[in-house]
Amino acid sequence: MLVAMAGLPGTGKSTIGQVVASRLGLPVVPVDPIETAILQAGIATDQPTGLAAYLVAETLAERVITAGSGVLVDAVNAVAPAREQWVNLANRLGEPIRFIEVICSDPELHRSRIEGWRRSMPHIQLTWNAVEQSLEEYSEWSGDSAAVARITLDSVEPLGVNVERAVAFLAG
Repeated sequence: MLVAMAGLPGTGKSTIGQVVASRLGLPVVPVDPIETAILQAGIATDQPTGLAAYLVAETLAERVITAGSGVLVDAVNAVAPAREQWVNLANRLGEPIRFIEVICSDPELHRSRIEGWRRSMPHIQLTWNAVEQSLEEYSEWSGDSAAVARITLDSVEPLGVNVERAVAFLAG
């Protein structure tokens, strides 16, 4: 199975994704460290490093799946083309796909997470203004990805509650 996370930075998607993947024995393919590596290699920030990172993640996810394992992809997946990428990969490989979307319904909590975040990837800087702009650009679920099974978790709920809901969703 291909599990694709979705949600803005700071919503808790990576934390939830890591715990869910650990519980299910799934490897995680995270996009942010891939983009960091691309930037560390000297590729200019005005280049499409985000797209490159998604394409590398897709290649890695495909390799993991064809080797016989499921995989969890940790990415923002804010726009339809990004989501469709995972739907197309699953269809191409004949694998089921599930999306786990994570939101934070409390804007002040979300902002405090972003402002207090100490990123391990210094090449990717994140500000609350950037997240607010991303929210404006976050597209509705449409096309093939709208028809795929998806759960939306709110990270104001305790981590354990969200993990249990995600695991139950993936098992169902």
